[in-house]
Amino acid sequence: MSSPRAKPHFYLTTPLYYTNGLPHIGHTYSTIVADVIRRYKRMRGFDVVMTTGADEHGVNVERSAKKEGKTPEEFSTAIVAQWKQLWDELGIAGDEFIRTTDENHHRTVQWLFRRCRENGYIEKGHYTGQYCVHDNAYVVDAGPGDPCPDCGRPTETVTEENYFFKLSQFQQRLLDFYAANPEFIRPETRRNEVLKFVEGGLKDLSITRTSIRWGIPVPGEAPHVFYVWFDALIGYLSAVGGPEYAERGLWPADLHLVGKEIIRFHAVYWPAFLMAADLPVPKQVWAHGWLLFDSEKMSKSRGNVVRPRPIVKVLGIEPLRYFLLREIVFGQDGSFSYDALVSRYNSDLANGLGNLASRTLTMIEKYFGGEIPKPAPGRGGEGYAPSTADFAGEALAQISNLYGRLSFSLALEQIWSQVAALDKYLTVEKPWTLAERPEDRAHLATVLYTAAEGLRIVSAMAHPVLPEATAKIWKQLGLAEPLGRVQLDDLAWGQLRPGTRIGKFEALFPRVEKLETVERIEAMAEEQNQAAQAAAAGAASTSTTAPAPAGPAKITIEDFAKVELRVGQIKSAELVPGANKLLQLQVDIGDEVRQIVAGIATVYKPESLIGRKVVVVTNLQPRKLRGVESNGMIVAASAGPDGSPVLAGFLEDVPVGAKLK
Repeated sequence: MSSPRAKPHFYLTTPLYYTNGLPHIGHTYSTIVADVIRRYKRMRGFDVVMTTGADEHGVNVERSAKKEGKTPEEFSTAIVAQWKQLWDELGIAGDEFIRTTDENHHRTVQWLFRRCRENGYIEKGHYTGQYCVHDNAYVVDAGPGDPCPDCGRPTETVTEENYFFKLSQFQQRLLDFYAANPEFIRPETRRNEVLKFVEGGLKDLSITRTSIRWGIPVPGEAPHVFYVWFDALIGYLSAVGGPEYAERGLWPADLHLVGKEIIRFHAVYWPAFLMAADLPVPKQVWAHGWLLFDSEKMSKSRGNVVRPRPIVKVLGIEPLRYFLLREIVFGQDGSFSYDALVSRYNSDLANGLGNLASRTLTMIEKYFGGEIPKPAPGRGGEGYAPSTADFAGEALAQISNLYGRLSFSLALEQIWSQVAALDKYLTVEKPWTLAERPEDRAHLATVLYTAAEGLRIVSAMAHPVLPEATAKIWKQLGLAEPLGRVQLDDLAWGQLRPGTRIGKFEALFPRVEKLETVERIEAMAEEQNQAAQAAAAGAASTSTTAPAPAGPAKITIEDFAKVELRVGQIKSAELVPGANKLLQLQVDIGDEVRQIVAGIATVYKPESLIGRKVVVVTNLQPRKLRGVESNGMIVAASAGPDGSPVLAGFLEDVPVGAKLK
């Protein structure tokens, strides 16, 4: 007897996320995409390993840690714990989580450095130039104080002894590699950008620093530590064995998923490092676009960062997964808004898949005692209505192919066209009418079998994107085999066995009221962002030797002084269009009139606020709520069991614009 054939391996990675802040929707998007690919590949018979992780070294972490009175290790460990917690909450923890502080990673970086140096591709020198601490990159052709072209922040002048990687010697070798491997960089727009960059000439690359201590030491070369890209990129290799990579059989990586802003590092520096060390090069690097919120790239400096937790708390993780994969063409920039998210939830999940499952399973329970009915023979074979079955059969190969090409939006469009076809089929056939006529019993059985079998196929094809909801449908259909183990290549019409007892029906996606739901998400998101901004304005700087406080962390008077509080007088107030809880206020703060959006409409009538004096936080970053810019925050207390806002005010008459001390 021959032994079972070994599964083919597939190794993919997300970026190693930098630990200078908490995850936002962009990080979530990258990681969800990787999780979808992992689930899809497993349903195609692959032994899949997905790596995500944290890039913990660099001057930015060192400075952030000092600001909070912590060591870099303490600071990054705390941040990493929060990243891991969020990924666990979202069900996308990954198979390997690599930290650049791991001992095996240090060993791997030093091992690869030695290989490159022994092969003559590393030398010592001196470098004076402009450095962006936010992007951890030297900025070519920049003068002192010039902004970084990637983030716009001022650069710093750095002069130090460095080790250099001879990147200039890899220009033609890289171009030859790209020509021989046209699918290495995807999509085509990013490939063209990289080609243009390399064709313009490559300069040797600094890979060590002597001005910071927080990094992997260069063996025998104190005080040198490795510069972030020679450190972080190697994490993909150290996650699957490092120097012993051959024992696990996963290297080279099949796919690196990255944001378009870091494509150069992954498609130029990384393959050059590996070539210099005589190691295999990854097979493909895929760069996705940015998520735009209110038509702007999300950034902490703009204050328009979208966090996933408020969305998950209100709607759950599955609607967010579906929206990001359905709404955004992978590889391109995409727009994100709470309105569009809730609209897609109601139309595709509540009214689409959820409604189809509810109608089908409820009628099987009602008309056939909770057992899958046996269909009557018909044209095209036993067990289905030919038009619906033919459509399902044709779609299987197309959908699988689209997943394989990372065309998630088109794959989901195809799947939901099947949902619509099945829903229309029920509407046309009217099984509730057939059930009233005994002579139509056989036809009723065929109709409901068709709907149930179509629902089974839809659930299997949508499983990589909606793992929880489709697994529930699978179980409700009475199917015992875990859905994640089903092989898509074996999926075919007619495999649902008549007589199968269905499970107890549970509603999947209850329809929500759009306006109320958007406001709930926005309110939670605004609370999170204001807390983050307040923390940034008055960052804690407690001594590491001070005893831990019993309550909230203490701040110094200097920290408090960073928050500017002024007396404002409301000049006008009106409801924000399309919002029940938000008021758009024009507030005089002495030297100017500010527009501020406040969630107080359920407690205060607009006309009652005219002339009222309030406390205003005036040095917060502007935010947009329901498309209206807010330049400040009105201070209020949460009162009553429902947490209704009560505006802070004054007993005595105080001049407009006066500062609170």
